Amino acid sequence: MTETRKTPAGTTSARKIAVVGSGYMGGGIAQVLALGGARVALADVSAEIAQKNYDRLLVESDEFVAAGLFPEGSTAILKANLWAAKDIEEAVADADFIEEAVPEVLDIKHQTLARISAAARPDALIGSNTSTISIAALAEAVAAPERFLGVHFSNPSPFIPGVEIIPHAGTTPETVAASRELVHAAGKQTAVVKDVTGFVLNRLQYALFHEAAQLVEQGIATADDVDTLVRTTFGFRLPFFGPFAIADMAGLDVYDFCYKSLQTGFPERFATPKILSDLVEAGKLGTKTGAGFLNVPAERTPELIAYRNKAYVAMQKLLDELGPAPIN
Repeated sequence: MTETRKTPAGTTSARKIAVVGSGYMGGGIAQVLALGGARVALADVSAEIAQKNYDRLLVESDEFVAAGLFPEGSTAILKANLWAAKDIEEAVADADFIEEAVPEVLDIKHQTLARISAAARPDALIGSNTSTISIAALAEAVAAPERFLGVHFSNPSPFIPGVEIIPHAGTTPETVAASRELVHAAGKQTAVVKDVTGFVLNRLQYALFHEAAQLVEQGIATADDVDTLVRTTFGFRLPFFGPFAIADMAGLDVYDFCYKSLQTGFPERFATPKILSDLVEAGKLGTKTGAGFLNVPAERTPELIAYRNKAYVAMQKLLDELGPAPIN
């Protein structure tokens, strides 16, 4: 059940991965990769901690199987594919890919990445699960930094399908392609983004939170009301469509008008993006004209609307089945 790859000699062997940092995020990433068929070494600051987290991951897997969250047989796959190393050096010695998942402290990551790159094979790829730290800054601690990039899983990693792939300026295209292939083999989806502050995921997430916090601070709505509106309106669409697809379906001329309305109260915060006004001026208004951000042909609009309606009804049925989250 393990994934295999051809070696230069033409023989086959299981893909070997090391995850350095066996806590909540690192452990979850190790689960994902091991269940995807790779042979995964788990390392931490001590052999005892790595072993303790290995044991935890097996217990957790049993619980997930019992709850229907992991397929039957998952724990057996983890037992076959996942192992606890005595230290970082043992874990990375023969790895094809190493994922660093230690705490978000630059010095700790630098020290860890230096140990990894000193002990790893010179052709091994190295990724960091950082969510905030510059990939270029982290690359300073890596020997042969062209093989290094960000591979950012989201919490909880066994269940969130998207992964940010973040090359720095010196990362080779081959490193990016191989890292994406590895993540795809584990059943995840990837998006390649540039090495800028916040990358994409957190830049969007914190922009929404910033606006939400201001609404509550100003007494415009309660935190509960803001959460309700996000969950039941535009947030309801987001599992199926990103912001550009939503804008195309709404009509970019509508978005342009709404920006002008928002500018009456917030002229700088809601300045119309040039990319939007350029499309509107060119008559590219989204799905109704067959051209916009995503250029969905106009003849496919009925098919798209039918999918949208089916998706939203299915989402509501799922929410009804699950019941309300145990927050209140």
